[in-house]
Amino acid sequence: MNTITRLLAGIGFALAIYPFSCLAQPALPVSGTPVVLSGTVPDEASRAALVASARALYGTERVVDRLQVGGVTPPPNWSTHVKRLLNPDLKQVHQGQLQVIGTRVTLRGKVANEALRQQIASTTAASLTPAYVVNNALVVGANAQAVLDQTLADRVVEFESGSAVLTAHGRLLLDEMAASIVSLDTPHVQVVGHTDSAGNRLANIGLSLERANAVRDYLVVRGVAADYIAALGAGPDRPVADNASPEGRARNRRIEFRIGR
Repeated sequence: MNTITRLLAGIGFALAIYPFSCLAQPALPVSGTPVVLSGTVPDEASRAALVASARALYGTERVVDRLQVGGVTPPPNWSTHVKRLLNPDLKQVHQGQLQVIGTRVTLRGKVANEALRQQIASTTAASLTPAYVVNNALVVGANAQAVLDQTLADRVVEFESGSAVLTAHGRLLLDEMAASIVSLDTPHVQVVGHTDSAGNRLANIGLSLERANAVRDYLVVRGVAADYIAALGAGPDRPVADNASPEGRARNRRIEFRIGR
């Protein structure tokens, strides 16, 4: 979840999380859009606690602290409630906003499905006292797996024969895949390498992992956050066609992209 966070304490205070995607492909790898904490909090202890919570959630390097201290009178236990709102569920919201005005909390953004939409709102409400009202304005966005499948469109990421070196055609296809992943706000993606059954099984597993790692490395160069992509090698163990024919073996030599950890 690429995020800008704004924290305001006091009467009519607000906390807002504004995630967004970078649709252009950067030339260098990125680890995610900075999480910027800004606004005013009641005291230094509150500031330190909120910054620590944000860094634990998003990573130290991504969090930029621009909070100001003093001059506000927050509602009871304000800092405690805000810390509870900064929970892992927020990382499953894309292009969204978390806003707290007084004791009213509004969740906006895109999630993968209706069950997740309800879960996040329920978790948010459960972390607060009954004095808070949660407005669930989350919407179910495009299915991320379907977007990647449509981009790949049954095409094959090509490598030089018997190696993990991408061909020019393979790199062009991965440029498209990188753009799709980034446009989805960089979800967690598994890159799974597969081979046909010809040759030694263990050697095939090793080659499939080398190819998956080559794809992962290329996607990172094209702007996909390294922390959000993993490489796996399945070798010949998950065929999608009969290895008895040249056509079937060609289909089994493939790279698969899966949404999820």
